[in-house]
Amino acid sequence: MAVSTNQFKTGMCIMYNDKMWIIVDFQHVKPGKGGAFVRTKLKELKTGRVNEITFRAGEKVEDVRVETKRLQYLYGDGSAFHFMNTETYEQLEIPADFVGDASKWLKENDEVQVVYAGDEMIGVEPPMFVELKVTDTDPGFKGDTVQGGTKPATLETGAVVQVPMFVEVGETLKIDTRDGSYITRV
Repeated sequence: MAVSTNQFKTGMCIMYNDKMWIIVDFQHVKPGKGGAFVRTKLKELKTGRVNEITFRAGEKVEDVRVETKRLQYLYGDGSAFHFMNTETYEQLEIPADFVGDASKWLKENDEVQVVYAGDEMIGVEPPMFVELKVTDTDPGFKGDTVQGGTKPATLETGAVVQVPMFVEVGETLKIDTRDGSYITRV
């Protein structure tokens, strides 16, 4: 199905130059002189490369139907991650390089969203918030408060996040996986 540039939305998947792209950002521009146009940042699905592409206003491109499936993370063996469809109990092996940065937020038995464009798998999205235990961090000192600085903490999945000075080893933290930021202690 073709969509016009005035229907663009962030996160939409389109087909352009025989490649699938995700719209990262777009801006409608109406200069004082000349025709209007749409300036976009598109991320190519296969390579992950981001390009800036300009479309004429009203230009049509092919829309790609994107679906998500909920899968349960079972385990990682170094070269791949293993997931299970909780409805059919079908197991799926996804290469580690495909999972990429999402792997640092995966804990066994967590549910993730696997995104498909047509029949092709295009991404793995961890839950928006995860609760992970601190395995290593510098000790806090008496008098460290919320207004104080931050320090790095290593979590049980290997991810390193900046946390307030009062956080100690063994505590469970709520983390926002979109930007890797500390939310609160649990």
